[in-house]
Amino acid sequence: MTKVQILTTPGCTGCKRVEKMLDEMKVKYEIVDITKNFGLLKKYQVMTAPGIVIDGKLEFSGVPSKEELKKKLK
Repeated sequence: MTKVQILTTPGCTGCKRVEKMLDEMKVKYEIVDITKNFGLLKKYQVMTAPGIVIDGKLEFSGVPSKEELKKKLK
């Protein structure tokens, strides 16, 4: 099973867009506030929220297109 994490910050509107895309694709995900988890921020060096981590690898920083996201999830 694919593990998806959305690395977010408070008030991140792009994060909500990614959540909506994943919900539409029926993909389960975990939301992680990186302002409260500096270990993940340091590990993935996210410069733009959201960071999207798939199976332990930072795949996107910022909001991808739905097609890009689908490709990474297959």
